[in-house]
Amino acid sequence: MNGETEIAGLVIHSTDPLFLSFIALHVCFGLVAVTGGLAAMLSPKGRGRHSRWGQIYIWSLTALFGTACALGLLRGPQDLPIVALGAGAFASAWIGRSARRGRFRNSTRVHLTAMGCSYILMLTAFYVETGAQLPLWDRLPHMLYWIIPTAVGAPLILHALFTHPMARTRK
Repeated sequence: MNGETEIAGLVIHSTDPLFLSFIALHVCFGLVAVTGGLAAMLSPKGRGRHSRWGQIYIWSLTALFGTACALGLLRGPQDLPIVALGAGAFASAWIGRSARRGRFRNSTRVHLTAMGCSYILMLTAFYVETGAQLPLWDRLPHMLYWIIPTAVGAPLILHALFTHPMARTRK
């Protein structure tokens, strides 16, 4: 991977057309996953909008993880932490999805926690990989890219676990 390509102000450390194609797909899947996850979080819970947005999130996250693996293979071992975060996001989302299908005790709480963790891990991967090139984030120490998504997301998950009516009942 020699050379650099700049797209929308972001530097991509490659000029390889195959790599750049996977980057384009990865960005598209990432945008859909972020949007789908946020829409699911903000939608009324239950069948309907929440479920539809949740399906969009889970399938776009699956594709996002797939392209992350491909990019990791193309770039090499320096991408291992990002691929590991993607694997964690993917696994958490599937646990959350399985929980809603009644495969766990306290399935609502498991669903909420696993899906929230999935979203946090997805955003952590984004910030760890791209944070140094983002306005304002570029002024932060690199370690904070790892910490901020959890510092923001974990209290939101805890708040939902203790206040949302569906999470308070043991289903």
